[in-house]
Amino acid sequence: MTFGQQMLFFFSAVGAFNGLLLGIYLLSVKKLKYIPDFFLGLIVLTLSSRVGISVGMYFYPDLPRIIPHLGMSALFFTGPALYYYIRSSFLQEKFDLKQCRTSFGFLTLVLGIVGLVYLFFPVTWDQYFGTFIYTVWSVFVLLSVYQYYIFSKQKAGNPNQFILPVLISNAIIFLAYQLISTGWVQIYCAGGSLVFSFVLYANFLIIFSKKNDQELVKEVPRYTNKKISEELADSFVSKLEQLMNSEELYKNPNLKLSDLATQMKMSAHQLSQLLNDNLGKSFSTYINEYRISEACEKIENGSFLKIEEIGYEVGFNSKSTFFSTFKKIKNTTPLLYKQSKILSDVRFQSSEL
Repeated sequence: MTFGQQMLFFFSAVGAFNGLLLGIYLLSVKKLKYIPDFFLGLIVLTLSSRVGISVGMYFYPDLPRIIPHLGMSALFFTGPALYYYIRSSFLQEKFDLKQCRTSFGFLTLVLGIVGLVYLFFPVTWDQYFGTFIYTVWSVFVLLSVYQYYIFSKQKAGNPNQFILPVLISNAIIFLAYQLISTGWVQIYCAGGSLVFSFVLYANFLIIFSKKNDQELVKEVPRYTNKKISEELADSFVSKLEQLMNSEELYKNPNLKLSDLATQMKMSAHQLSQLLNDNLGKSFSTYINEYRISEACEKIENGSFLKIEEIGYEVGFNSKSTFFSTFKKIKNTTPLLYKQSKILSDVRFQSSEL
């Protein structure tokens, strides 16, 4: 084995070990506190399992032939994990976890049925199993790219900034394994060294995001005793209104003060001060006024959506919150508001006649 091959082998082994630790941490310690982290952990764990088994087969080539196929089975779930990582990152609270569990249950059943073929047709299984795994992986990678494109175009949710790097790194690993499987690239453990890089990158993302959160918290007290000048406040308000109208951030039901402050490139405390001191509104009041304003437009324009559907459409996460907020701001219910608009339209048409 050449020095270069030894280094590739070393990084593969280290990558597999670190990946297993990181995957176990994300899956067991964090559990479902933040769903995208769960799927990120599943991605790391499946890739690391594949690399770890490859490394084990190098040391013990006489292991049963079923062992390397277990590594291939791990790759079977890498694609779906990436797909649901993208969806959960964008959809956040709207992500359907029940439907996801059903999908993974179905995929597990499919893999189990395919695995039973090994008991009856081992030769056929050996010949087509790899093709089956890579086909499923290919389909889900393409679906992941498509989902990212659609969600980005729609500007759905308020996703973290790491989605694209994770997607690209997974695509690179996928392409590397595809080239290795076809024989076009014949570098031992090349996929493993890529996984090592991905694991380091994933660790960096987690640490970096936590560091940013801590720095944001530390940043707040600096503005405690500073009042925003009137000229600067006018500039901030103008920028804020432009951002809300162009990006429609209020439609995100999980929008937080810190999220909007990040978009404004200011601290959460400074934004809160701007809203309270210069606009005389709390953050929730400011956002809800935009939501109710659009809801009224939809009602006035004769939207075919149901009243409660309009609430969800403009950013409320529950029917009751929409109704109570509407009543508080408009001093009437959405239904009565709609009826009054219909009645006024009828009167206007009658007067024209």
